Formats: sequence, structure tokens, C-alpha cells
Amino acid sequence: MATMRERNDRKSGKKQGPKQRPEGQRERGWSPKPDSDSRPREPRRIDADHLIWGRHAVLAALANPARKGMGRLMVTADRATEIESGRLAPNGHKAEIQEARALDKLLPPGAAHQGFVFKVAPLDGVALEDIAHPASGVIVMLDQITDPQNVGAIFRSALAFGARGIIVQDRHSPALAGPLAKASVGATERLPHARVTNLSRALEKLSDLGWRAVALDGATELTLEDALDGQPTVLVMGSEGDGVRRLVAEHCDAVARIPMPGGFESLNVSNAAAVALYEAARAQRRV
Repeated sequence: MATMRERNDRKSGKKQGPKQRPEGQRERGWSPKPDSDSRPREPRRIDADHLIWGRHAVLAALANPARKGMGRLMVTADRATEIESGRLAPNGHKAEIQEARALDKLLPPGAAHQGFVFKVAPLDGVALEDIAHPASGVIVMLDQITDPQNVGAIFRSALAFGARGIIVQDRHSPALAGPLAKASVGATERLPHARVTNLSRALEKLSDLGWRAVALDGATELTLEDALDGQPTVLVMGSEGDGVRRLVAEHCDAVARIPMPGGFESLNVSNAAAVALYEAARAQRRV
């Protein structure tokens, strides 16, 4: 027997939709999915610029107060136990336990996560003045160095040799996450960095604040040892191949080279930065 609604629909010419299955009645051949709370939620692949992985890099991020209240910590069961027993997450991050294979799927092929993955936004930089004032010690400036492995290694060396911070150009520098954070072994979380629009103008401002800039270039005659005088120093490192750009070099007080008596043409930029930082730290101690 037709219902009142069906009779009205016939009069108006309105087509009837399919009948709805009564609530609680299951479709033939369909079965409910397992309770999602009964097993870890397997994450999907995430942009590497929003991931930090590896034991040292993740633990440094967890210890960084700037990370408080942000991020998703995904670790294997044994790493979760390590974090809890060692109180290695002082800023309140809770571990989400995942199988190692699930973490593998998040990362680029071959990435060694050691059971630690942290999904978090890259750190914001600080103001240039926060690094440069008061003028003392050493700062590293990177002129369009874009390889994450090199930038991460330079952060690591800069922290090891006591640099005040690192300056990068906003448009031509990789995010401080992913392979870069892994290569830095946590240094990106402990060493401040400033992102500036124009390196030449930044050098002018640093000069006004009492800093002396020394650019590295293998084609010049002046050696780095002779160029360093113990004053507050900005070491300017250029990209491999192009080196420090002309306009940036013109805003430096000196352009110097690392002597290489072995006759080899040049060093990898991260290795050159480590040598330059060692020489600059030694010059600072002589003052």
C-alpha cells in the first residue's frame, strides 16, 4: 500500500530515490572494518620538509622549547620506552607507536630513521640582530648553498666550533628539516639562524654592528690565516661551482683562500666551512 509521501510524489512527478537500508542492517557481503583503535594508525607519506628523523635529530627537536605544543612524534615501541624512561621529551610530546616498516614508508628511500620520526613544521628564523648583537665571535653566512647535506653539515660544524649562528638567504635555502636536519645531527635545533632577503644589505647592517666579513674564494692570493685578525667575523661561504657572488664579495672586508699544499683543486663546501670555522675560532683565541 502506497504511503502518503509516495502518493504526493506521484502527483508532483518527483522521482523517488533508492530506499534507505534500515539503521543497523548490514549490506550483503559487507563486513565491518576492525576497530581502528585496536592497532596503530599507519601514517601516509609526508613532505620531507615537515619531517625530522634519526635519533639525535629528533631528540634535539624534542628538547627544543620552541617546539613545545607542536608536532607528531612517531616512534617504534622500544624507542617510546627509551623516551619515557629517559624523560627525553621535556616539552610534553606524546609518542605514537608505529612499526618500523610504517616509518620507512614515510621517508625517502634509504633514509635511516633509527625508530624516530617527528612530523613538525620547520623552525622560523630569528632576527639578524638577535644573532649579531653584541658583536663577538663568529657568524657563518651561506650564499645560495642549497644542498641539504652540505647545509646540515655546516650547521653541525658551526655548532661544534662555537659560532653564534648562521645567516641564509630566504629564497635560496632549503628548509631546516628532512635530510638537512638529519645531516646536522640536531645542530639546527640548537644553533639560531636568520633568514634575510638580501645578503649584501645584511652585510652592511653587520658592518654597522661591528662585524668584519671574510669571503672564501680559492682563486685569491690572501690566505685565510692572514685574513683573520680575531675581530668579530662573518665567514661568507658560496655555493660549489659559482662560489660567493660578486656583489656579496664586494660587501666583504676581505676575500681569502684555504691553502691546499696537496695540490687538490678544492674542498667540498661543508669541509671548507669546517676548516674556516676552526681557523676563525683559533684567531679568536689569540686576541
